[in-house]
Amino acid sequence: MKQDTVTDQPRIEAGRFVLRPPRRGDIGLLTLYAGDARVAKGSRSIQHPLPPGVVEAFVARAATPGRVEDVWIIDGGEHGHELLGVISLTRMDRGQAQLGYWVAPAFWNTGIASEAVLALVAANPLGNAELFAEVFQDNPASARVLVHAGFAYIGDAEAHSVARGANVPTWTYIRKMG
Repeated sequence: MKQDTVTDQPRIEAGRFVLRPPRRGDIGLLTLYAGDARVAKGSRSIQHPLPPGVVEAFVARAATPGRVEDVWIIDGGEHGHELLGVISLTRMDRGQAQLGYWVAPAFWNTGIASEAVLALVAANPLGNAELFAEVFQDNPASARVLVHAGFAYIGDAEAHSVARGANVPTWTYIRKMG
């Protein structure tokens, strides 16, 4: 039997939901939500339309030992919604990581993103000295999430969006930990 969860990644309690490693049972809702053009266009790496097998590979990669990205499902199962979104930390060097997240459109403007970011920052599961994050400049709500969680703006840049097929202007943020 294949292992269904990542055993070296903590479950993080976050009030209305928990942050937990992905499992195969998440593939259906991950496919539904990540396949939404609004979610894909708000990310750097989600393709639109979403090709078959991409989500399965994402879940499998998240469970791989030696991975560079730790992924958590924002799980509101106790409140009737099992999967609200995804949050992740991608390891960098010098005790740094890059934060990424998305929330399913049905749960936008409910504070889920802010709560998830605050919970992950408080837990600091990788023991990072600094966290970085970037948001597309056409998504000021995501920028407000970062500022609310103590991130400071450090400059403009651009990042490639696979779904948009173009480079998109970004705002970059940093949060010193500890």
